[in-house]
Formats: sequence, structure tokens, C-alpha cells
Amino acid sequence: MKNKEVGMTLIVKTITRLTVGLILLYGIYIVLHGHISPGGGFAGGVIIALSFIHLMLAFGRETALKKLSQAQASVLESLGAIMFLTIGLLGLLGGYFFFNFFLHKGKPFALFSAGIIPLCNIAICLKVGAGLFAIFAVLVLFKGLDEEK
Repeated sequence: MKNKEVGMTLIVKTITRLTVGLILLYGIYIVLHGHISPGGGFAGGVIIALSFIHLMLAFGRETALKKLSQAQASVLESLGAIMFLTIGLLGLLGGYFFFNFFLHKGKPFALFSAGIIPLCNIAICLKVGAGLFAIFAVLVLFKGLDEEK
């Protein structure tokens, strides 16, 4: 009787438990401060997706899909695209595509100073992060199908 352990070794799983929250928090930081420092929606979305991919590599496909399923990733990706398009089209009410609507600019180098740019970064983060995780989850799914043959 074989006891097939899913995932990697105990050391990798322990380090993953310690670091995955920090990686996720750093990705959120990059997204929210992207308008005043290097980074933004794309870089933060990749870092956030990598935190879930890290879970998948260390603990196996099932554990990561419990945290964020493929259906949830698809919904988040669509939500990010719709949010970005809505932000751009709402700017047309002001006369220009992506016009800074309803949000007043604050002081330079302040967190709430960029109008719609943080909203665009969040939308891009959702699109990139969920899309990258979904692509990786499908690749892992296909690898599992090849091993079963």
C-alpha cells in the first residue's frame, strides 16, 4: 500500500506557510502604491498570482484550488476587465476617454493623490493576477492528465 504524499517536502511546505502571506501582502502593497512608486497593477497582479502559484507548487493543485478555484479566477479576471473598461468609459462623461472623473487630485506624493489611477491599477491587478493563476492552474491540470495515462 503506497502513501502518496501530495506536494513537496516538509521543509518547503513550512517555508511556504511562513512566506505566502508576506508575498500576498507585498503584492497588494505594490498595487496600492503603484502611482507613487515603481510598480502598479501588472507587477502587483503577477506577485499576487505567484503567491497562489507558490501554494500550488508546495501543497499540490487541490490545496491551491481550495483557496482560489478556477471559476473564481475566471470571475475575477472578467471583473477586472469590466472594471477597467467601465473606468475608461465613465471618463467619457467628462469629455475624454479615461478622464479623471469624480475623484479630485490630492497633494503630490500622497497615497490618495492620483484620481482614477489606483482604480485602474486594481482593475489591471485583478485581470493579470487571476489570468496568470488560471493559466498556471490549467497547465498543472494538463500535466496531471498526462501522468494518469
